Amino acid sequence: MINRVVLVGRLTKEVELRYTQSGKAAGSFTIAVNRQFTNQQGEREADFINAVIWGKGAENLANFTHKGSLVGVEGRVQTRNYENQQGTRVYVTEVVVDNFSLLEPKSANDGRQSQPVNHSGQNNFNTPNNQPMNDPFTGGRDIDITDEQLPF
Repeated sequence: MINRVVLVGRLTKEVELRYTQSGKAAGSFTIAVNRQFTNQQGEREADFINAVIWGKGAENLANFTHKGSLVGVEGRVQTRNYENQQGTRVYVTEVVVDNFSLLEPKSANDGRQSQPVNHSGQNNFNTPNNQPMNDPFTGGRDIDITDEQLPF
């Protein structure tokens, strides 16, 4: 069986960072994901999906994002339930995030990050032997390439 989720969207508010009694970080947030189609009025609608992230990833997400940040998340769907103060059983469905990437450059993210990073804080542009490399498409520099060098 497969339970895998990949989402790209914007945070609807700051990540709510809490700590368990044992000191483990837990971050809760909602991500707004645009639908691929428009409604009858020609407007694009969005789904608002609740998510939770644990540990150092929660701290990094809270520290390097803000309301409106464009993020990609990977994880699984989980349903849990609890009994509220009125004695009613409440069911919660959310994405438990295993990994995330910041998808905006430094200028679009209030100067908090310079390029996409995963939750471990390493850049996402790696060589086959997993060594970081510079991304030639950041920084607005022209690339010196001829039509003959293009594979298409």
